[in-house]
Amino acid sequence: MDLDEVADELYGLPPGEFVAARTAAARRARAAGDRALAGEIGALGRPSTAAWACNALVRDRPDEIAGLVELGDLLREAQQTLAGDELRALGTQRSRLLAALTRQARVLAARLGHPLSEAVAGQVEETLRAALADADAGEALLGGRLTGALSYQGMGPGLGSRPDLRVVPPPRPACPAPVQAPARRSRSDGDERARRAAEERRRATEEHRRREVEAAREEARAAVVAAEEAAGAARAARDRAARAAGRHQELLDRAEELAA
Repeated sequence: MDLDEVADELYGLPPGEFVAARTAAARRARAAGDRALAGEIGALGRPSTAAWACNALVRDRPDEIAGLVELGDLLREAQQTLAGDELRALGTQRSRLLAALTRQARVLAARLGHPLSEAVAGQVEETLRAALADADAGEALLGGRLTGALSYQGMGPGLGSRPDLRVVPPPRPACPAPVQAPARRSRSDGDERARRAAEERRRATEEHRRREVEAAREEARAAVVAAEEAAGAARAARDRAARAAGRHQELLDRAEELAA
């Protein structure tokens, strides 16, 4: 038994299953004679609902979260050279990206059977905002083992609860959904109609969620592209400013020559 493997499994579980699974894992380690490992497993913190949603989002959308963290590095550099109007435009695009990813987290949590309240969704968005603004927070989010929501106050990292482990093993392939046995044929026409109606509602719900996820992903992609364009424009403006400064010095030197 390996602590990293156990932690990866525990922080991928639904909120209500964490404590029982942690206790069982610690018991197995103790039975194997590894009391130190059992103690480390028992010390793993139970994630809050917001932390669980963020961990689930990292597992479900690893590429998009990695892109969010990478974009944060680029935006922090660009902010040092942008003017006021450009900063406001960049802030708008950043807000769109955070809203899109938060919507994905809500859709995912509902699909997993744990819908998020408005307050918890706000904590999820604040965690994503911290990951975008601060490199350490981004690393913590990517670990997929948060125990509590992260926050950022604007000047340096202002992190809340940090993950117990931040070493991330390679993502595991998702397990295929179990094949459900066909429902027993109803003996009455009324039961059959009710079953068909329930199946239609289930399909309609799944289709609605699928469209929500696709719309959120498209909005997130568009926000990332816009933010990258803004960062590129900032770099180009910085280069132009450097060239202008050099030209200005050349003109000053020439003026002194002419005056002499």
